[in-house]
Amino acid sequence: MSLLSENPSELGDRLRAADGVTAELMADIVSRTCRRFPSLGQGGKTAHIERLIHSGAWTETALALIDLELPQWQIRRLVYDEGEWHCALSRQRELPDWLDQSIESHHADLALAILSAFVEAQQISAPASRTSVPGVRRDASSQYELLLVDNFG
Repeated sequence: MSLLSENPSELGDRLRAADGVTAELMADIVSRTCRRFPSLGQGGKTAHIERLIHSGAWTETALALIDLELPQWQIRRLVYDEGEWHCALSRQRELPDWLDQSIESHHADLALAILSAFVEAQQISAPASRTSVPGVRRDASSQYELLLVDNFG
């Protein structure tokens, strides 16, 4: 099941409403957002993530998922302020803040703050399933008639 096939904001809402990470929530995140997990070419990373999930190391699991699924993204900022963790993911950390288009999330739980940013970055990074040829609307009414406009004379 892909994140794109369902309401993408539903998983983000669940993460924001959660008090902490559970094995069920992590399994749902992995099944709905991860395209490379499990990966034959990344067997070591996949096994490492499975061990982290089994041990309940949620923060390390979130960081490992970013490394596996979004290698072009990096944590730009991770700050604890006024009872909440603030996480910013970026494709180009070296740019000044005002030029960077980072993804920012926050939550009282560190792992959920990182996972929220991960899910949002995964939504942005997901390839669009569009064809190169525009589609034809299929809801045309019966009032329209086909008309040949070529001049063969």
